[in-house]
This record gives sequence, C-alpha cells and structure tokens, in this order.
Amino acid sequence: MSIAAIILVVTLATSLAGLYGSPKIIEQSLFRPYWFLRRRQYATVVTSGLVHADLPHLIFNLITFYFFAFQLEKQIGGARFAALYLLGLVVSDAGTYLKHRNDPDYASLGASGAISAVLFASIVYFPWQKLFIIPIPVPIPAPIFAIGYVAYSWYSARHARGRINHDAHLGGALFGLAFVALTDPGAYRQLLQWASG
Repeated sequence: MSIAAIILVVTLATSLAGLYGSPKIIEQSLFRPYWFLRRRQYATVVTSGLVHADLPHLIFNLITFYFFAFQLEKQIGGARFAALYLLGLVVSDAGTYLKHRNDPDYASLGASGAISAVLFASIVYFPWQKLFIIPIPVPIPAPIFAIGYVAYSWYSARHARGRINHDAHLGGALFGLAFVALTDPGAYRQLLQWASG
C-alpha cells in the first residue's frame, strides 16, 4: 500500500470514528496553541490533521488529496511524499501557533495544511492537469483550482467559525512550493513552461 493510501485510510477512519463514534477522539486531537508548550501537547500538530469538523470538511479535503496525492507520490517517491505531508502538517500550524498562542480557548483541526502542501507541490510537477468538479461543466486547470483554493481559504480565515484551521492552507501552500524548490528545483521548468504558454 502506498503512503498516500495509508494517509487517506487513516485520516478517513479516524475522522469518521470521531464524528460518529466517539467525539472524545476529536477533543483529544485538537491543536491548541496556548497549551502546546504549557501542557506539552506536541503530538497535536499531527493528530489534529487526522480529524475533521464535519462530513463536508472531510470530503472536501480527501477529494483534493485524492486528485493530487497519488500521482505526486509516484513522481517523487514514498519517502519524499511522507516528508512533504508530515512537514506540511507541522509547518502549516506554525502561523496558527503564533497567531493564537495567547488564546486559551482557541483550538483547530483538519488536514488542510498538509493537503495544501501536496496540492501546490503537485502543481509544480503537473501544471497541465485538469479537474472535473461537479456541478461545474468545464475542466478546471490545476493552477487555477489552486489559486481559488487559497482565495477561499483566505476569505474563510477572515470569517472563521468553528474549528477548521483555514490559516493553515496558505502556510501549507507556501511550504509545498518551498519543498519542491529545495528538493527538486528543476521541476519548476514545467510550471514556467505552462505559465509562458
């Protein structure tokens, strides 16, 4: 089983267990910046990415992951993909930590930061990829989808309700681009060709 498949199955199972089995799973997994150092809740930067706020949140994240993760793993290999996903999860929470580290009531969840890292890394390698999203009747170029994804995340972060960590989307996107630049800078040639022509 590929790394991407393992991540998808574990995230799906943990999220569904928390949503429909034991809400305690979600409560114990939340990333709480205020308590991160005070109570040494270090694991929550990872566990928070295994749970979701509701079914639409889970479906949106996993569909995005499905579209981009598997071909990216084939391109860069399982070890690099695992590093991208795990580091994307951790790094994308850095901004959230800085923003909310003095708020004892703030808590967040979701795999959005890591999935955003996967999405943007994938676009560097496959800028010509197109997605069909119901009910939109025309294919959407992956880079346009990515821009829309970040715009939606930015808007949602400004009007945030609930525990979805919208701030992590932008951090994850920047990390995904930086990860490719550091590990395989030549890959940007494809993206530049797409942009120029």
